Amino acid sequence: MTARSIAMNIEQVAVRFGGLVAISDMSFTVGEGEIVSLIGPNGAGKTTAFNVMTGFLTPSAGQVTYQGTTLTGLKPHEIADLGLIRTFQRTGVFPNDTVYDNLLIGLHRQGRVRLLDAILGLPGARASERRLRQRASELIEWVGLERRAHDAAGSLSYGEQRLVGVALALAAEPSMLLLDEPVSGMNASETHRFVELIRSIRDRGITILLVEHDMPMVMTVSDRIVVLNYGRIIAEGTPDVIRNDPAVIEAYLGHGAGRA
Repeated sequence: MTARSIAMNIEQVAVRFGGLVAISDMSFTVGEGEIVSLIGPNGAGKTTAFNVMTGFLTPSAGQVTYQGTTLTGLKPHEIADLGLIRTFQRTGVFPNDTVYDNLLIGLHRQGRVRLLDAILGLPGARASERRLRQRASELIEWVGLERRAHDAAGSLSYGEQRLVGVALALAAEPSMLLLDEPVSGMNASETHRFVELIRSIRDRGITILLVEHDMPMVMTVSDRIVVLNYGRIIAEGTPDVIRNDPAVIEAYLGHGAGRA
């Protein structure tokens, strides 16, 4: 990277499961404040790559560094403590609680109030509770769910539940956000709004790396795109470069799909 400082550096990462090579010699960087998409046909190794970056899988070779800290060997919660937060394909909401209460649950660990203070209703506990409630409302408004704030999360559409997941990730105050198929289950209107949300997240200084199947969305929102096929990087560049890359076109035609 030249125009941006490097947030994440993936260096010669390989992942093998017995005789199966899931990722081979994967190297790329993500710049501070950049939106980078990791795409590829089904089975290309995208989710495996995410698992390596977030500590759910130890690479067979190579390493990942984030803001100068080596992530390889760290546990997922240790990586999250560095500001690297990931969403998952499954929504993971508490369906019987309201959207607002889901956010309060996610924010609870940031309250830093002793249990006895909370039970006694001491001033410090009350002030912390007010801050948490205000923050929950801000996050709900940020992702565009203010009209559903007091509805049970289980009553939301799948796409709306994905937004709750993003709000919960933002509650952890990330410096980098890894989004795993964030617009899955969304209609065209919801996807358009989500593109604007991603841009607003980046505008607040948060770096974004995403895996996504919706190619028009990827081409619209990405600064750069990295393309995997059979565990290897076959192309990297701006959306215009990737859109016209013969190796990328061949990879998708070979899998019989126009989706990542």
